[in-house]
Amino acid sequence: MSESWTVQGLLEDYRAGRLDPSDVAAEVIARCADSDAPVWITRVADDDLLTAAAALDSADRSLPLYGVPFAVKDNFDVAGMPTTAGCPGYAYTPSETAHAVQLLLDAGALLVGKTNMDQFATGLVGTRSPYGVDGSVFDAARVSGGSSSGSALAVALGLVTFSLGTDTAGSGRVPAAFNALVGLKPTRGLISTRGVVPACASLDCVSVFASTSVDASIVLGVMGSYDEADPWSRPAEVPMSPRRGLLGVPMEGQLSFTEPEAEAAWRAALEHAASRWTLVPVDVSPLLAAAPLLYASWVAERSADLLEIIESEPEGLDPTVARIVRGGASLSAVDVFSAAHELARLRREAAPIWSSVDALLMPTTPGHPTHAAVAADPVGENEALGRFTNFVNLMDLAAVAVPAPTRPDGLPFGVSLLAPAFHDHRLLSAGACWAGEPACVDEPGLVQLAVFGAHLSGMPLNAQLTDRGARFVRATSTAPVYRFFALPDGTRPGLMRSEDGAAIACEVWEIPSAGLGELLGLIGAPLGLGRVALEDGSEITGFICEAGALGDAADITEHGGWRMHIATEPAPSR
Repeated sequence: MSESWTVQGLLEDYRAGRLDPSDVAAEVIARCADSDAPVWITRVADDDLLTAAAALDSADRSLPLYGVPFAVKDNFDVAGMPTTAGCPGYAYTPSETAHAVQLLLDAGALLVGKTNMDQFATGLVGTRSPYGVDGSVFDAARVSGGSSSGSALAVALGLVTFSLGTDTAGSGRVPAAFNALVGLKPTRGLISTRGVVPACASLDCVSVFASTSVDASIVLGVMGSYDEADPWSRPAEVPMSPRRGLLGVPMEGQLSFTEPEAEAAWRAALEHAASRWTLVPVDVSPLLAAAPLLYASWVAERSADLLEIIESEPEGLDPTVARIVRGGASLSAVDVFSAAHELARLRREAAPIWSSVDALLMPTTPGHPTHAAVAADPVGENEALGRFTNFVNLMDLAAVAVPAPTRPDGLPFGVSLLAPAFHDHRLLSAGACWAGEPACVDEPGLVQLAVFGAHLSGMPLNAQLTDRGARFVRATSTAPVYRFFALPDGTRPGLMRSEDGAAIACEVWEIPSAGLGELLGLIGAPLGLGRVALEDGSEITGFICEAGALGDAADITEHGGWRMHIATEPAPSR
């Protein structure tokens, strides 16, 4: 079962009849029993977990998260389970489940429990909890990262296949970097925060920890919907910027690290990125300048959300958390509005970045501190960890943290892919590309389409794509399982799957769903649309041909593509 211990893997096994949710629930219980890490604050009782799994055994296996075990950070409400936000004296038992969690349950996911965290989501270290101090799964002497520490460890230790955290300043990305996970920090408001204890309500995001970008994309597809009952929720938008294969990286000398091993890993990450994209140096100084604003002024919002709780001095209150929240109360309205004006200026200054590249690559953290270092300087070490993460929500960006080449000392190192709001699925596709996974997830409202002949760039029918808002994504080839034919009219090719096939050159375009419907009406027989396997292992929509119409067609497979075939045709006589 370990080979299937991903969202995608379990779903495939379930639908093939190789597993039942009861099998997976029993495995989860055994794995939790074998782990002594302080992952959990409250766990679903074993009998209740087995009962929930048994109910799923006979349920609809087409549910998008059928039988997939997951965990949630203990600042999410789950009806009937206590919510502590990492503080035992604050605990209450809600009657309703957080909107995002309910969507997962309705999709068939199997809740295992609620996880440890930096108290009131105040911290990036994972050490500010009376329920136990988490360490990295790679080195217990190093911090796990926070505040979503237990959620990260639940996935890294293989206790669940994905988990939910929250991310205000980096809490869904720093633990991902320290435990070699994918950490999705979605667009603010894309996933509802209703039923989540606020830390800084205007910036808070529900985050996802997973083993792969494809897994995170599956989970986002379930949760990423507008919630009219949440004042911070935002309807999803379809990004209209083109893909150019250009990845921004900070200009030389703009980044500073706290450990030389982290800087060495960053250099290795740049080499890895250059093998997949064209790298474009960009000025990230406006982003870095925005990061300190989070602690300079937005901590006042944290005080607005939490000060009443802190002043009641509940049992188990962490002194560092209390000091931070109380400190925000000393800021004036003038301080807050001055910072808001500065942020607006920096956003405008940073805008050229996004007009020149598809995404920006940044290190997730400048180093990986030890527990001893954090104990000696809890605030200073925490602030250093947010150097490359604090600005993301302030700048209204989406982010995906992914594992990068390890440091010279063997510790994990992470990088983050950043882009403007609502580019979440595009970033997840880039994260899959980074890891060598098939990246085949369509963005909401857009469909990826493989074209082979007259719709290629510069060909006679390409305007049928561009007139309907289609955008070029990349040139690629199919998997080597197709035969290619020139139809009798001489103007179009036909693609057919075959056991003795070859790879055929094609282009991938993105087209709005409505535009694809119009395009389908323009395609003349015998061509139609179907699923086409690409060389990277993904499958997308593409032009295919009815096999019965190829009897009089010339087999041009040996040419490897339509352009190459045309190049072999004799010039017309004069």
